[in-house]
Amino acid sequence: MITKIDIELFIKQSELTPIIDVRSPLEYAHAHFPNAVNLPLLNNEERAIVGTTYKHEGNQTAVLKGYELVGHKFADYIKQAIKIAPHKKINVYCWRGGLRSNIMAFLLHSAGFEVNLLQGGYKKYRNWVLQTLEKPQQIKIVGGKTGSGKTYVLHELSKLGQQTIDLEGLAHHKGSAFGSLGQAPQPSVEMFENILATHWSKLNPAAIVWLENESRMIGTVRIPPEIYEAMRQAVTYDIHVALEDRINHIANDYGKFDKQLLEDCTKKLEKKMGNLRMQQAIDFLNANELNAWILMLLEYYDKSYLFSKEQRNPNTLITVPAANKNFHEIAKLLLDFQIS
Repeated sequence: MITKIDIELFIKQSELTPIIDVRSPLEYAHAHFPNAVNLPLLNNEERAIVGTTYKHEGNQTAVLKGYELVGHKFADYIKQAIKIAPHKKINVYCWRGGLRSNIMAFLLHSAGFEVNLLQGGYKKYRNWVLQTLEKPQQIKIVGGKTGSGKTYVLHELSKLGQQTIDLEGLAHHKGSAFGSLGQAPQPSVEMFENILATHWSKLNPAAIVWLENESRMIGTVRIPPEIYEAMRQAVTYDIHVALEDRINHIANDYGKFDKQLLEDCTKKLEKKMGNLRMQQAIDFLNANELNAWILMLLEYYDKSYLFSKEQRNPNTLITVPAANKNFHEIAKLLLDFQIS
């Protein structure tokens, strides 16, 4: 059976049913439905050939060319689909819910699959993503200088039953010159939006969602404008952690990486720190004086944080003294401040 369904039902069904994206590998690599597996009807070269045929010879000739290119691969598509969905229930989409997904749906249906076909395809899904990210939420911000352990506090808030979204985790980047270390490759901006929308759609709008204080860009990924502006207006809990603890947190997070990688990242700050200060920091690093290296980096990062803090409405800033407290205690402290 082939059932054409709208985006809301497709998303609901996809929580339990495997999804295949039948667009080309290039389209899929740029961005796709989270958790979708790429089973392209046409590869990159074949898609270009069909597109050129359509442009110069019209739709009918292009359709025939498409069948000519893929017909001999039908058996292989069925075998791959069985591996993806052994229970033979599968969700399918292409760019607009047109020829590619309909051909794949017909093929899999003939092989005994129960197929859900997304009406409007990926284009309709992207409309859903953008509309979802515009939905307002009650946001609270975990703030604090570099090394305050904001991400860890966010995770502790989650353990305490709070709604949280780890933007840096979704972006595969910790938001600094060193943020890519130990991380998977970053998604495209569009893919980040797709992933974020999945989390955003599951939030209870009647409850608070906690986010970490971020710049507009997290590495190469941009926070959606509506969410970023809401973050800038939200109440920020500015965690004050002892300098010694901040240095220890940074040493624990980054001290394990190869010194050459740390030196390369330090060099990214040359324009901000100045060549002399940057070179002094690198000298400390190469002399295994990690604390001195970190302290020099914090001179820059603290100035940057204070500048950003000054751009906020002071009425939305709440100072949270958190010296000598672990991440769990800080999370509980934030909740106490919130209630009071």
